[in-house]
Amino acid sequence: MEDQNDDDRTVQPSGESPSRQAAKVDTYMDERIQIPDDEKYTFSLRKLWAFTGPGFLMSIAYLDPGNIQSDLSSGALAQYKLLWVLLLSTILGLVLQRLAARLGTVTGMHLAEICYQHYPKIPNFLLWVMLEIAIIGSDMQEVIGTAIAFYLLSNGAIPLWGGVLITIVDTFTFLLLDKYGLRKLELFFGILITTMAITFGYEYIRTAPDQVLLLKGMFVPYCEGCGSAELTQAVGIVGAVIMPHNIYLHSALVKSRDVDRNNVNKVREANKYFFIEAAIALFISFLINVFVVAVFADGFYSGYNQTSLYDQCNNSDAAFILNTTVSGVADVDLYSGGVFLGCLFGGAAMYIWAIGILAAGQSSTMTGTYAGQFVMEGFLNLKWARWQRVLLTRSIAICPTILMAVFQGMSQITKMNELLNVVMSLMLPFALLPVLSFTSSPMIMKSFKNGIITKVIGSLLTVAVLAINLFLVLQYIQDTTISHSIVYPLSAIGLILYFTFVLYLTWCYLIALGFPKLQLPCVPQFLRLNHRLWESDENLLASENSPLRVNSPLSSNGSEADNRY
Repeated sequence: MEDQNDDDRTVQPSGESPSRQAAKVDTYMDERIQIPDDEKYTFSLRKLWAFTGPGFLMSIAYLDPGNIQSDLSSGALAQYKLLWVLLLSTILGLVLQRLAARLGTVTGMHLAEICYQHYPKIPNFLLWVMLEIAIIGSDMQEVIGTAIAFYLLSNGAIPLWGGVLITIVDTFTFLLLDKYGLRKLELFFGILITTMAITFGYEYIRTAPDQVLLLKGMFVPYCEGCGSAELTQAVGIVGAVIMPHNIYLHSALVKSRDVDRNNVNKVREANKYFFIEAAIALFISFLINVFVVAVFADGFYSGYNQTSLYDQCNNSDAAFILNTTVSGVADVDLYSGGVFLGCLFGGAAMYIWAIGILAAGQSSTMTGTYAGQFVMEGFLNLKWARWQRVLLTRSIAICPTILMAVFQGMSQITKMNELLNVVMSLMLPFALLPVLSFTSSPMIMKSFKNGIITKVIGSLLTVAVLAINLFLVLQYIQDTTISHSIVYPLSAIGLILYFTFVLYLTWCYLIALGFPKLQLPCVPQFLRLNHRLWESDENLLASENSPLRVNSPLSSNGSEADNRY
């Protein structure tokens, strides 16, 4: 894996590639938020406020309609018993978001740009394809959630397909907020998160769940009496919470802060504040998810009967919207969840729920748009206007969604969320492995490279994600009725290609961890990394221009403080 390739993509860890510097165009607005300048590196609320923004935009992906659907299913299926899985997934998400933020802060480039520099053309293109699949899948979930919200808010007057079409217009409307400045855009996202907290918090208070059982489910990692269905749901929570494109997004959002990367203390300070902000943002998103789980754990867990639900709705102003043709246990989805709340607490509760779903769909649509733009520009070095990017992604997402809305109806369109959560989980290695590889590489991160604890956690998480994906695939095949025999060989070929690519990325990760002997000379040129990911500290220090030298922005002065984790 020598520094040779037919590409002229040279490594500049603390800046941008020459091709990008020649025609630099900012994707996250041209504005840079100034950080209060002083020589005191103690904690400051004023500085925290200056760094606040990227973490909350990132946290919206933890509150998208796919997550809300997962929360509903978790509460209905296992009551509070899987809350510890939600907590653990959020903590693991925080670990990955920390790495993404550090990568963007230290290098001045986001994850897609660094992938473009280091991976060869073919793996680089495949990574882009996988991320686009994840973004389109996430966009479909947002379209579904928004369409259901409009259906509920209009008392069924706006059909599902109509709500799907509305999502085209409202997305372009919200993109106009770009023109009013970065801080106002971040404020708008803050308002949407506050809206979700108030609406779902209201439902939580009205339901008044058992707090003892809730805390037990949150902190006791055990699921008494659980079977394969609960296990599948637990696995699905991981795919719903940790979104692959969100890791790319966060590494780009941190570039909106004006950090002096020539000063190691400023870089270390930025890393600290970005981590604090991300922890606060994900804590709030975790509480909102807990609200949703608890509300439906209290009502649906006992297997709420659809007929009983309709009988209870007879005297409620939400009865008109309930589908009386369905018998047996009520479907647990975004739609029936709103009806359930309306029947128990009146129409106002249903409208409040719909407003929360609408806020979730709209906010995650915006972040998905930014993620798509960063991914496209990073992997393909291609600049598109945001409206063009939205038109492409939203068109692809809307076509299958509107067909299902017209020909299949509510039950099938809501079940699509579960399949999309599986897709998110399958795409996760294509963000997890690159961010772990680059943040573990001393050639890229210098003294800010991952410490032993992060490397161990990252390696274990990689193994866990691969095992989860294998389980999801096998479970999906087992539960799916296949009518054509040709599907089996095609699925086998797809799985072989999928795991082959994952093994390639794992191989690159092991090289970054410090296994240079894996750089085999027999590897074809088109699979060789463009630049080395690993070099011993001794060799780096021997270089006259070593970025590990004292007084360098990434000098060994910071290694003790930054390499522990």
